[in-house]
Amino acid sequence: MKYLALLRGINVGGNNLISMGELRSCLENAGLQKVTTYIQSGNVLFESSARNAARLAQKIESALSAQFGYDALIVLVSEDMLGAVVERAPDHFGTDPGTYRYDVIFLRPPVRGLDVLPTIKLKEGVDEVFANEHVVYCRRLISQASQSKFSKLIAHPQYKSMTIRNWNTTSKLHRLMKQ
Repeated sequence: MKYLALLRGINVGGNNLISMGELRSCLENAGLQKVTTYIQSGNVLFESSARNAARLAQKIESALSAQFGYDALIVLVSEDMLGAVVERAPDHFGTDPGTYRYDVIFLRPPVRGLDVLPTIKLKEGVDEVFANEHVVYCRRLISQASQSKFSKLIAHPQYKSMTIRNWNTTSKLHRLMKQ
């Protein structure tokens, strides 16, 4: 099966600096196959015969924590799940990048998008959110980005169970996974 591991909190703000070569080696040593990375922010595509996603995620987190000395948390996404995230995005999501910033908040189970959605604070007229089972889609006006409440997400009680990717990265990872 093809998977995507979205790592939280690496190579951001000078914290948990990990080279992509070291990251690939660590995960190959953990038994993952065809490991590739995309950009420096912790996007890892790989293959595995594992069918239990929770156990696979725990195995990856343990390997990363042991190798790099930080409390590793990931969101594990199957090929089918990523396909559903892209294909079931809200109408016109990602189509006007000159006006809006588009992000996808990926959630670690058991956190669910439909449960998180009502707890996200919004600035009316600036921020919009939509959710499905696994993600929350966020759209905000670029011209009023300083008024957006999305920066407050860091104080959200479920923040450690989230990782955010912009729509361009999410779409590119989907294309890479399909190859």
